[in-house]
Amino acid sequence: MGAHRLLVLCLTLAAAAAAVGQRPSTVTVGALFTYESIIGRAARLAIELAVDDVNADTVVLAGTNLKLITHDTNCSSFLGTIEALELMEKKVIAVIGPQSSGISHVISHVVNELHVPLLSFAATDSTLSASEYPYFLRGTISDYFQMHAVASIVDYYQWKQVTAIFVDDDYGRSGVSVLGDALAAKRARISYKATIPPNSEEDVITDVLFRANMMESRVFVVHVNPDTGMRLFSIAKKLQMMTSGYVWIVTDWLAAVLDSSRSRDLNDMSHIQGIIFLRHHTPDSDAKTKFISKWNNVARNRSIDSALNSYGFYAYDSVWIVARAIDRFLNSGQQINFSTDPRLHDSNGSTLRLSTLKIFDGGEQLLQQLLLTNITGLTGQVRFDSDRNLVQPAYDILNVGGSGSRLIGYWSNYSGLSVASPEILYRKPPNTSTSAQRLYSVVWPGDTTTKPRGWVFPNNGQPLRVGVPNKPSFKELVSGGTGHDNVSGYNIDIFNAAIKLLPYPVSCQFISIGDGISNPNYDNIISRVSTNHLDAAVGDFSIVRNRTKIAEFTQPYIEAGLVIVAPVRRENSSAWAFLKPFTVEMWGVTGSVSQQCSLHTVSSLDASHGQDTVTALGRFVLIIWMFVVLIINSSYTASLTSILTVQQLATGITGIDNLIASGLPIGYQTGKFTRNYLIQELNIAESRLVPLSTVQEYADALNRGPKNGGVAAIVDEMPYVKIFLSSHCNFRIVGQEFTKEGWGFAFQRDSPLATDLSTAILELSESGQLLRIHDKWFTDPSCGSEDSGVGAVRLSLGSFWGLFMVCALICFFAVMVFFARVCWQYSKYSSSEAVEPVDATAVTTVIVGEIQPTKPKPTRLASVKELMQFVDKKEEEIKKIMERRSSIKDTRAARSSDSSEKKVLADFKSFR
Repeated sequence: MGAHRLLVLCLTLAAAAAAVGQRPSTVTVGALFTYESIIGRAARLAIELAVDDVNADTVVLAGTNLKLITHDTNCSSFLGTIEALELMEKKVIAVIGPQSSGISHVISHVVNELHVPLLSFAATDSTLSASEYPYFLRGTISDYFQMHAVASIVDYYQWKQVTAIFVDDDYGRSGVSVLGDALAAKRARISYKATIPPNSEEDVITDVLFRANMMESRVFVVHVNPDTGMRLFSIAKKLQMMTSGYVWIVTDWLAAVLDSSRSRDLNDMSHIQGIIFLRHHTPDSDAKTKFISKWNNVARNRSIDSALNSYGFYAYDSVWIVARAIDRFLNSGQQINFSTDPRLHDSNGSTLRLSTLKIFDGGEQLLQQLLLTNITGLTGQVRFDSDRNLVQPAYDILNVGGSGSRLIGYWSNYSGLSVASPEILYRKPPNTSTSAQRLYSVVWPGDTTTKPRGWVFPNNGQPLRVGVPNKPSFKELVSGGTGHDNVSGYNIDIFNAAIKLLPYPVSCQFISIGDGISNPNYDNIISRVSTNHLDAAVGDFSIVRNRTKIAEFTQPYIEAGLVIVAPVRRENSSAWAFLKPFTVEMWGVTGSVSQQCSLHTVSSLDASHGQDTVTALGRFVLIIWMFVVLIINSSYTASLTSILTVQQLATGITGIDNLIASGLPIGYQTGKFTRNYLIQELNIAESRLVPLSTVQEYADALNRGPKNGGVAAIVDEMPYVKIFLSSHCNFRIVGQEFTKEGWGFAFQRDSPLATDLSTAILELSESGQLLRIHDKWFTDPSCGSEDSGVGAVRLSLGSFWGLFMVCALICFFAVMVFFARVCWQYSKYSSSEAVEPVDATAVTTVIVGEIQPTKPKPTRLASVKELMQFVDKKEEEIKKIMERRSSIKDTRAARSSDSSEKKVLADFKSFR
């Protein structure tokens, strides 16, 4: 009994193993597409040929026949859904198609429920994501890459605005949405979206194109369906929109139309002359050449009047992708089984037969095998990345001319635009730099090779809305009146002069913003430009960081950095200012140096009479001392000059750092960016800032000063300060400009007017007209700069009376010493004149001539004249006279002594 049971168990297991290893003789797959469509006609035959090739292959699905069931979706989401449900009743394990993105959205919900993988060869809508539709796979290139290719072309030609013309369905809306993001990454944008309802009549398309033509952009990107797209260009030509100055960039639908046409209608080709269009890039190969030949032969035998397009290649590869995935699925031991979905059942009286829809049990496993695809097909390498997109997406870029089109380059996600094929670039490191982007020359609409500007001033009858600030002061810069066009000023003149240089007419409507009593907020005016309430803003608008984020500015036409204005405080220099350059210690050292230098100088002068008194080393020391004296003298001169002149301009505020640290109130102009800059960039407390609006408020605040409710200084832009100082000479600029802004005209982001006006401003500068307009409105200030009257200080006696007093005292002392010495010498001189006369015979003949006749001794000065004569005598002469008189006196004394001795001797002899 036990042996019997064991035998039964073994037989059961063997039967089960045999069942597992057995491959089905036939596997069924479905196909959904529109038979009578440009894409459908090429895809239908390509799919049939692919199925034949798979069944003829001895490796793939060996022993298993691939059965194909096709259904026509009739370009209808509703009919396509019904056809898809009918197809699911036939227990297909995979579906190829559909070609429409809209139908794919609907059918994807069906296959998600039934776990049947859906591989589309033509649904390019990028919103068909794996997260929402896990059983959907795209066997062609997503519009995500196509729109990035279009954005690269727009950026290559440096256009900033495009008009998007698209069909108003999932396919069109999704593509344009991606285009907007791709352009934004290139700093461009879609300026106008022209939507065409599906299956529109000619009058509807005409109205859409007419409104698009009223906009300023002349770069049109067309993303519509192949079956209705050619009508659009026929209407565009009637509206004169295929002439010079227009740019048309068309997505891959046009390539499908042109490639599918066996004999191109010359009339249709005349409608699309000069346009640029994209086509899927499929590398040349022997397999591709053989397939094209085979497809053409079969099509000719079946009298198919259309030709093959790139979607036929993707349809052929899709069959092989499914076949190889099924082969791997079966080789892994998986079985094709279906189960009932308990949520799908027929209601009473229902004829939908929902109960016939079965869940494919191996759907998840087959999906994973599809994702592992890595083959080389007609379209090149077929492999899915982590986002389920085909790797190495690439496009051919073509230009229509004459009766055909020519290749002008390629786009690939690997290296961007190039004239080399993607296969060559794949062997090199990726290079998407701007310098590496290249395309061949293009013949644009109107049969011109000159690149179109890409935009014109909008022909909608609306003038340019230009906002102008209306302020209570600084009317020289901009003055807004009560009327819309009653404006004037320096800024207005420059704007009008630049507008006249544009190569196209621009009508402007000036709109005054502000009540003229208080300054308007300039940031709010720029915000109105960014929100399309204004087209432009003209006035004294500084180009600063936060504004450039929301508006486009022209080239600066004047420098307007921030400076500090403060009142001039004239300080009367001290009478002892000449002592201030040096400290007490320095004066002591200077005196020592001067003494040493004087000694060396005297020694040198004394030694100059001899030959060997001064050595070479002594001369070297003398030179060093003279150099030291020179440096000290120069430093003293510079320091004294600074004390006597520069200090006259001292205000207590010397620069921005000093102003920040002072803690004193600071004035600024209301409405300008200065307030935010001081708070956010310089971290100055808001409580210190005092808003001011008019020139008179500037002067009053500075005159009062911080102690009387005023300000210590005003921070404002240079043009305002120049105007202020031209009439207020008791203030001046202190320090240097501490920012480097400029004024420009503001436009909406990426407005081509900003670029053209920048060029016009440069022309004004080069021609000298910019300077002439400046001189017209700005008068030269009479004060406020270092070269003006405030800086040219005239020194008064008060700066030097101390020096004069010291000199006077020294001179008086010298004079008194001199007169004392003169009196002493004269007294001595006079006393030497009172010498007794001697006998003429007692005087030797040697000195007789030198002895003057004796005079009576005076008792007082004979006269002032005699004293003056004495003073006029040289000191050396007086010394000689006094020496001679002293010699005479000594001689007389000696002779008198001899006479006395002789007399005594005679008396003595007489006594004896």
